[in-house]
Amino acid sequence: MNRFIQKAGVAAVYLFLIINTVIVLAPVIWTVMASFKPGVNLFSSTFTGFSFTLDHYRTLLAETPYVQWYKNTFFLATSNMVISLLVVTITAFIFSRYRFKGKRNVLMGILVIQMFPAFLSMTAIYVLLSKLNLIDTFAGLLFVYVSGSLPFMTWLVKGYFDAIPTSLDEAAKIDGAGHLTIFFDIILPLARPILVFVGLTSFTAPWMDFILPTLILRSEEKMTLAIGIFQWIASNSAENYTLFSAGALLVAIPITILFVATQKHITVGLVSGAVKE
Repeated sequence: MNRFIQKAGVAAVYLFLIINTVIVLAPVIWTVMASFKPGVNLFSSTFTGFSFTLDHYRTLLAETPYVQWYKNTFFLATSNMVISLLVVTITAFIFSRYRFKGKRNVLMGILVIQMFPAFLSMTAIYVLLSKLNLIDTFAGLLFVYVSGSLPFMTWLVKGYFDAIPTSLDEAAKIDGAGHLTIFFDIILPLARPILVFVGLTSFTAPWMDFILPTLILRSEEKMTLAIGIFQWIASNSAENYTLFSAGALLVAIPITILFVATQKHITVGLVSGAVKE
């Protein structure tokens, strides 16, 4: 009887996972099929009688500003990832390995700042960027992205650095290593899982962000994918659902590649720093 209950429980778990997989993958499969389907109607895309065409992709790349939107978004996401990794790792290393006056107060201040919703600072951000002449610039947008993610990421990475034994630093110093050598040759290699997580998060954050680009960017040549696709939907192009499906599929490619390439580090990075040994 117990064996039967155990098998029934396992079967129920598998059934639950299969149902969830179907629910998640069905819209994705439908979108992929629609992007290769002739016509403009999304509901004409069925799982039977499938016909193949690349016309939507040719139109998207040749007759729309989609490529420019893609370049702008990729530049912002990549730049945010690189700058955030540089700033966060250095800041977390300083807070983790150095003692200085006011350190505890600064850490508590960072903790309090990250508790406030980002929406509360929208007016202040716009006024500040206006004073600095950074409205309608990628530099202004990157400034907001990096500074906005700095508090949480610093706490996260600092927790991971704290778990790395300081005895490794002391042994390296005995061998004549300097602070930069310790940072680059000891700390960073051991902190690879959390750095991968920070880099992935920093890349995905601006990839489809709509609010901040709408607030800061003004000119059409600097539009991102989120703004461009939204305006596309709001215009007459909203009737061409298959073309929109092709654009949505291309948007997902970089994120998918990053997740596949870094998946073994993501889980480790998520839980790292939560417990200090």
